[in-house]
Amino acid sequence: MEFLLQDLNTSIIVVAIALLILFHYLSRKNRSWKQKSPPEAGGAWPILGHLYLFRGSKLPHVALGDMADKYGPIFTIRIGVHKVLVISDWKLAKELSTSHDVHISSRPKFRAAQHLGYNYLMVSFAPYGPYWREMRKLTSSELLSNRRIEQLKYIRVAEIETSVKELYKVWTENKNSDHSVHSGRVLVEMKKWFGDLTFNVFLQMVAGERFFGTAGDEKQGRRCQRVLRDFFHFLGVFVPADALPFLGWLDIGGHEKVMKDVAEEMDTLVDEWLQEHRRRKEAAADGFMNGGEEDFMDTMLSRIEGIDLNGCSGDTVIKAICMNMMAGGADSVLIMLTWALSLMMNNPHVLKMAQEELDMVVGKEKKVDESDINNLVYLQAIVKETFRIYPGAPLGGPRIFANDCTMSGFHVPKDTWLFINVWKLQRDSQVWSSPLEFKPERFINHHKDLDVFGQDFELIPFGAGRRICPGITFGLQMLHLVLANLLQSFELSNVSNEGIDMTETAGLTNIKATPLEILIAPRLSHYLY
Repeated sequence: MEFLLQDLNTSIIVVAIALLILFHYLSRKNRSWKQKSPPEAGGAWPILGHLYLFRGSKLPHVALGDMADKYGPIFTIRIGVHKVLVISDWKLAKELSTSHDVHISSRPKFRAAQHLGYNYLMVSFAPYGPYWREMRKLTSSELLSNRRIEQLKYIRVAEIETSVKELYKVWTENKNSDHSVHSGRVLVEMKKWFGDLTFNVFLQMVAGERFFGTAGDEKQGRRCQRVLRDFFHFLGVFVPADALPFLGWLDIGGHEKVMKDVAEEMDTLVDEWLQEHRRRKEAAADGFMNGGEEDFMDTMLSRIEGIDLNGCSGDTVIKAICMNMMAGGADSVLIMLTWALSLMMNNPHVLKMAQEELDMVVGKEKKVDESDINNLVYLQAIVKETFRIYPGAPLGGPRIFANDCTMSGFHVPKDTWLFINVWKLQRDSQVWSSPLEFKPERFINHHKDLDVFGQDFELIPFGAGRRICPGITFGLQMLHLVLANLLQSFELSNVSNEGIDMTETAGLTNIKATPLEILIAPRLSHYLY
């Protein structure tokens, strides 16, 4: 998150202080002093509370993790007028996600989700209720169900094969040029490669488009990627009015204006796809012109009629849901591919063992296939360990208590925000031995029965309860298949002995801040031509 609270003039500050004092006086007057509350972290600033934690040198999940060491696994902070409960213990997360799940299944409202999320129509930001349930059901059944994932298998298989061959082509074109180094290795930027691959897959599934590679409109693709990067950046921007609602009439720092500009460009892009789908549908009286597999936007056009949309237009809902699926799916897979490869590059013995497993299970004469993944036990352990150390959303998705609750003997009032510090929870030394070390073997030995599907609360990178990510199965399939194909096809090595920089970025999701540059050379080239 990025907090830009700057240069308020004196009169605004005076008004803000007066209103805040009045707000707290009236609210506390009606609160029973007998109710036991979780400890509140010290160091809160007047008016702003603990906002400074989110603009310092430490990332928010790290700063809150340090506070958990001091105050315990359950404590509160203040973000302006909002009380926030911070949880960093798996038992507490389990209690919340089971006994109190219905009470914490809604999202707090904040300006970025309003401006960029089609006024909370995106299913990720929609409040818990009939609309959210209907859209969640639709996306789960028509895009992310096991049946649909199997039907669309040809897309991911073809894209991975094409991308691997394109990577081999880069090597052949540069092995004797200034871009190569000794031993025939060529420098490539893998984060870009991962990004183009995942973007092509999800865009085809959602909108039937392909931008990168043969017959793709790369210029349009780069534009769309830039818009999505801006989308995720500004989703992590917490503007002053989010913390102090009485400043809502101000746009301090001008960030809301930029959010609206990004939202407008994003809407223009997805509207072009929608209108093309509508023209195609109207041009064929008995179905779609090409008679091919329907994508998710086709399905939305067919299914949107008859659904209660709370007075919103069908086109707006379709655009919101499709962009949500595109952005959330492609970004999360890109993030985890980047972390997984970075960790393996910094732990060469893990990389070697993964390749040895591929040679033993799949062989050197056959290209790895989805049917092989279940037998690649060590590769699956690498993916689990990556999720444990670097969960894609370190603080999960923010929640809000819809009712007063009592948990673990503490009273939590209605409208309290909730952060589950997944990053801290999954590094608990009482659960994990040497929790800061990358040790995939732990998921073959002591923790072999743990999975990431929200039932084992020691490991919840996708969340848990009603708001768990619906794309777990597809995300895992993409991660395993991309990594397996990459490791089988190429020898990979670091540019220097210093290894890969593991610095994280601040924002809604955590991704490696620097490019992921590595050296490649063919390992098994007989099927890469």
